[in-house]
Amino acid sequence: MKRLDNSKRLFLIKLIHTIIWGVLVAAIFYTLYTGVFDRVGMLTWFCIGLIFVEGIVLLICRGKCPLTLLAHNYTDNHSVGFDIFLPVWLAEKNKFIFSMIFFVGFILVLWRVL
Repeated sequence: MKRLDNSKRLFLIKLIHTIIWGVLVAAIFYTLYTGVFDRVGMLTWFCIGLIFVEGIVLLICRGKCPLTLLAHNYTDNHSVGFDIFLPVWLAEKNKFIFSMIFFVGFILVLWRVL
């Protein structure tokens, strides 16, 4: 079986990282949607749990995604966004932007259920 070279490994990490990022962003926007339109259900709580798990993982890894840490092994380029298929400006501000959106959605969900 042929082994993957570093550029192919990095590409796979970037692809997986981007897919996971997309799922988490969908969960964040779904949380916001259900809070805004009073549609809170089991899927809302699943999405909130998913985001909290992601937060715990980031805390454990000192603010870095484990896939970013893995990607460091396959390239010398460690500039912002080297590990994901996102525009640099979004990769740079990703945590702030989506944390704020999630916070608003989470507060709205709590407001709806209380």
